[in-house]
Amino acid sequence: MSKRNFGRAAAALALAGSALLGLSGTAGAAPGAPFIGDGYANNTHAVWCVQHNLNYFLNRTTQADRPAPLAEDGLWGPQTKSAVQWLQAHTFISGRSLLQDGYVGQLTGNAIISDGDPYYVGSYDAYCWQYIPTTYGP
Repeated sequence: MSKRNFGRAAAALALAGSALLGLSGTAGAAPGAPFIGDGYANNTHAVWCVQHNLNYFLNRTTQADRPAPLAEDGLWGPQTKSAVQWLQAHTFISGRSLLQDGYVGQLTGNAIISDGDPYYVGSYDAYCWQYIPTTYGP
């Protein structure tokens, strides 16, 4: 191999390595995380994050109509959807509750991040930030 070709190969390898290192950084907030709910390709980690953080909130609220705690199994189903709808009905932005559609989009994700378990959502590099859609960012 000539010195010129060796130099090109080394430069290409260095560029590829730096691209891989850039991909392996810490997870940040996920404004681009997929919605979670019926009809979506629900990631089990994302559903678990929703279930766990809803349970954290439900265990601390005094609302008499709060739903029963959820099984934290990572499976989207009618009980998880119902708990999301309950949260949406009790989350107010500019004096109005969220649309009670049962999907976890960015605004519902904001509510989950705001009121969830600080261990899993308390900082931008916490585990659930990569899975819950939100408008928040580092």
